[in-house]
Amino acid sequence: MLQSVTFLRHPPTGCSIDDMKKGLLQRQILTIRKFFKIKNKKICLPHVSFSAFVLSLSAVYPHNSIGMNDIFHFTKMHGLGNDYIYLNTMDKPMLHPEAAARTWSKPHTGIGSDGLVLIGWPLKTKDADFSMRIFNADGSEAMMCGNAARCIGKFLYEKEITRLTNIRLETLAGIRTLQLHVNQADEVESVTVDMGVPTFSNHIQYIPENDNATPNGILPLKGTFVSMGNPHYVVFVDNVADTDVATLGRQMEHHRAFPERCNIEFAQLMPDGSIRMRVWERGSGITMACGTGACATAVATQKLGLTRGKTIVVMDGGRLTVEWNHTDNHVYMTGEAAIVFEGDIEWNDDQT
Repeated sequence: MLQSVTFLRHPPTGCSIDDMKKGLLQRQILTIRKFFKIKNKKICLPHVSFSAFVLSLSAVYPHNSIGMNDIFHFTKMHGLGNDYIYLNTMDKPMLHPEAAARTWSKPHTGIGSDGLVLIGWPLKTKDADFSMRIFNADGSEAMMCGNAARCIGKFLYEKEITRLTNIRLETLAGIRTLQLHVNQADEVESVTVDMGVPTFSNHIQYIPENDNATPNGILPLKGTFVSMGNPHYVVFVDNVADTDVATLGRQMEHHRAFPERCNIEFAQLMPDGSIRMRVWERGSGITMACGTGACATAVATQKLGLTRGKTIVVMDGGRLTVEWNHTDNHVYMTGEAAIVFEGDIEWNDDQT
């Protein structure tokens, strides 16, 4: 498969450097990759038209001599145990992220993770510095992940892709701003993410009148719906440690009240004012932590009058500080991110 592309002097005719950053050239290369899977080759592009380049490939590499494998460099990172595989697609695009997420996320035969995250140039706006796409372990695409956003901030800074400490990140839920907190060793100790404005009504994500719908039956537990760009349903319980998160989470995720499925949080107010929370993530199941889930939980507790100001949300993987600022109505989440390990992995399009 096409492994790398080097430009000589100029990009192809009709494709500017700005177009490259918007991802237009990536999409052109992806089109090539579908038809010309070239193994162990480095293609240099002189100042030629794109169509001429495609024709030259077809002449040099007949289909019967085309290889099928490609090597991707990955970084495994986690935010409070919520672990993802991160690919820098500014270096090399990933053609089938849904399939790769399913294959690589498997704990015994893959890398093992909650999903796959692609870091790239912004594709939809000039108001962002970078973009993030998230694919759950089942291959479904998520709109937003707070833990992944923090990890991306650390990734971009510590790999010296940027020296910005205030990064605008494009997501399917909109632009999210990352404020990096850097120590004297020039390491990112924590990241504060502006998670945007929470909403409590979204008929695309939640249909209240379907709470009692059949054939799924009545929702087993009543909760508070909060959208942080992605849907959350926060249920308060007497003892979260004794709650059957796996059974209830799986059942509630797929209930007809949630047309796009839903993330389910089980929360308990603790004597010290913190919130103990466990989460069933849409498309991934039980995870160690969920950033948007922590934000939704903190917002729900304040909406119900259970807490005020900054809220500490304690999950299986650790704690996050969440502030719902009533001046601008935005939710701010602060927490750590960590690199676990890096490596190279082979990908074969036949695995799709």
